[in-house]
Amino acid sequence: MLLPTGLAVIEIIYGAGLLIYPLGICSVAMVFIICERTYALRTNVVMPQDLVDAIVQNKPYSGGKHSVLARILDFAEEHKHDEDAVKAFARLEINRMERGIPYLDVIYATGPLLGLTGTVTGLLRVFSQISPDTGLPDPVAFTKGVALALSATVIGLSIAIPALVGGGYLQRKVENYAVRIDSLLERINSRHKTSRPAGEPAVAAIR
Repeated sequence: MLLPTGLAVIEIIYGAGLLIYPLGICSVAMVFIICERTYALRTNVVMPQDLVDAIVQNKPYSGGKHSVLARILDFAEEHKHDEDAVKAFARLEINRMERGIPYLDVIYATGPLLGLTGTVTGLLRVFSQISPDTGLPDPVAFTKGVALALSATVIGLSIAIPALVGGGYLQRKVENYAVRIDSLLERINSRHKTSRPAGEPAVAAIR
């Protein structure tokens, strides 16, 4: 976004007033969450390809020992005959992948509101400087004051837009992982069913 000609960054920050502090906190939090979740949701950290191939091809599990999928597989091996427990654990892992993402929605909603509040307070400050004698403001000071007051809204929108885009991208990524994990769980549970000793009833059937 292009800044108005001759308007320095320091002046824009000054125009936001005290609300620049919560806006700054929102900005830092937004950048941190997007960067941290993007790094944490890498494919080799969540679903390593070699581990996925082993499940699809019905081969012994290998690779990706510290990944999300590996933790689900380890739990599934320990609870071979309890599909509900395995699915619940998988949902818990998916919930962990969403950590921090909901806060982007809060930042997306809060940023413009803080910016608008800063603009309103800035305009009140500008209009309070109108001369009581003439009832007219100094044109140069008035124009500059309005521009500075509007800078708070610009800052708020500059925070909200990346938060909206980043939150949507990360949420979609988690949803894609969730669908793939659910599909792989069907294969894992099918393998456990075929390996169950003959005559042993399934836990789900007993329930």
